[in-house]
Amino acid sequence: MTTSRAQETAARVAISTDGEEVAAHFGRCQAYTIVEIAERAIRSREIIANPGHEPGFLPGYLAQRGVTHIVTGGMGPRAQMLFDQHGIQTIVGISGTIEETLRALLQGELESGESLCEH
Repeated sequence: MTTSRAQETAARVAISTDGEEVAAHFGRCQAYTIVEIAERAIRSREIIANPGHEPGFLPGYLAQRGVTHIVTGGMGPRAQMLFDQHGIQTIVGISGTIEETLRALLQGELESGESLCEH
C-alpha cells in the first residue's frame, strides 16, 4: 500500500521513534515524532514521549491528537484493527532513520510491508 494520500493531502503522521530511528515496535517505542504534512511539505514537527503501553490505549490517545497515519516497524494485528476503527491508517514494516522515512513519505514512496515485530 502506498502512502501517497498522506503526502498529497493534509495529514498528521505519528512515527514510532527510538533516538533518530523508526522503532521496531509501535507500543514500546521511546517517543512519537508527530509531523503535520500539507501540500507535500512538513508544516510542523514535535516529539512526544510514549505515555505507556496499555492495550487499546494508544489508538484513542493519538486520535484525540488528530493523528491520521501511523508509521512504525511493527504492530500486532489487533492494534492495527483498533487504529483502523479510529480512522487511522497504519504503515508497518518501516525501518531506517526518521529523516529517510519522512523523505520517502513526502515523495509518495513509503509502502507498508511485513510487521517487524512478532505478536
